[in-house]
Amino acid sequence: MTKSQPFPAFERRGLRLTAFRGKNTNSIDHDGLFKQLLSTFFIEFIELFFPEILEYLDTDRLEFIDGELITDVTIGKRKITDLLVKSYFQEQNYHFLIHVEHQSSSESDFNRRMFHYFTELEKKHSTLIYPIVIFSYDSPKRAETNTFVVEAPNKKILEFNYDVIQLNRLNWRDFLKQKNPVASALMAKMQVQPEERVTVKLECIKLLLASKLDSLKSSVVLQFIDNYLRLDRTEETVFNSEIAKIEPEQRAKIMTITTSWEEKGLERGLERGLERGLERGLEQGRRLELIESTLEVIEHKITESNDFRAQIKQLSNSQLKALRKAAWNMKTLEDLRTWLEQNAADNS
Repeated sequence: MTKSQPFPAFERRGLRLTAFRGKNTNSIDHDGLFKQLLSTFFIEFIELFFPEILEYLDTDRLEFIDGELITDVTIGKRKITDLLVKSYFQEQNYHFLIHVEHQSSSESDFNRRMFHYFTELEKKHSTLIYPIVIFSYDSPKRAETNTFVVEAPNKKILEFNYDVIQLNRLNWRDFLKQKNPVASALMAKMQVQPEERVTVKLECIKLLLASKLDSLKSSVVLQFIDNYLRLDRTEETVFNSEIAKIEPEQRAKIMTITTSWEEKGLERGLERGLERGLERGLEQGRRLELIESTLEVIEHKITESNDFRAQIKQLSNSQLKALRKAAWNMKTLEDLRTWLEQNAADNS
C-alpha cells in the first residue's frame, strides 16, 4: 500500500519546530497540528479508524483540496474546511470527497453545523461526501452525537449521519500494538490520567520508533506529542529515569529523536535572544521565529510581497499565527493586501 507523502507546504518549510511553547493549551494551534498530522499521514489515519474505506479507496490517487470555503452557521462567517480530500474509487474515474473536521471544544449544535457543511459541499461538487469529525477536547466526556435529524410528528424528514472520533473516550492502551504514526500521535490526546502522562509519552515515542519513519515525518509526530504531553520538571525527571531502564539500543534511539529537534529550537531562540542583548531574549527569539516562518509561507505563495514585510512585523503574535495559516490559501498580492486591511487594523 502506498503511504501518504508529507503535505508539500510542511515539507518545504522543513518543519521549523521550536521548543518554547508553554503548557497553556489555549496557545496551541489545535487545528494546525491536526491538519499537519492528518495531511502527512492521511492513508494511515484511514487505515487506523476506517479500514472499511480502504476496500474501495484508490490510495494512489488522492488530492488535497486547499482553501475550500464553507459557511460556519454558528458565527455567520465563511471558514476554510479543516481537511478535504478528493478520493477515487478503485479502478474507476469516479471520485468522492472525504471531509474531516477537527473540533477542539464541545458545542451543543455542532451536528447542525456539520449538516450545513455537508449540504454546501454537496451542492458545489455534486458528488458523494464522506464526513468525519475528530473531537479532541478533554471534557466533557459524554458521547458526542453523530447524526442530525429532522422529524415531524408523523414521520422522519431527514437523517444525516457522519463518523465521529472522540479522543477523550478512547483508551490509549488499546492502541499500543498499532504500528501506526497516527496512533502514536493521537494517544497523547486520549484518556490520559495525570499520573500516566510520563508513561503515555514514553509509549507514544516507542510506537513512533516502531513505525520506522524518516526524520521529517517523525518530526510531525513529535511536534504533536510534545504540544499535548509537555512535561514539567518533575515529570521530565521521571521520564529520564524510565528511559534509563530501557535496553541501550532502543534508549539511544529514543534520546536521539526526542532531543535533536528540541535542541535546535532552543539554540535558535537563545542565539537570537543573546545577539540582541534583550532581557527577554528567549521570548524575542520565539517572536522572530514566528515572523520569519510567516514571511517564508507568504513568499512561497506570493511573489513580490516584500512591500508588506514592515507591516507584517507589526502584527501581534496571534495575528501572525492567523496570517501564516491564511497564507496557505492566498494566491495573489491582492489576497494578502485584503487580509492585512481586514485584520491589521485590530492591532492599532
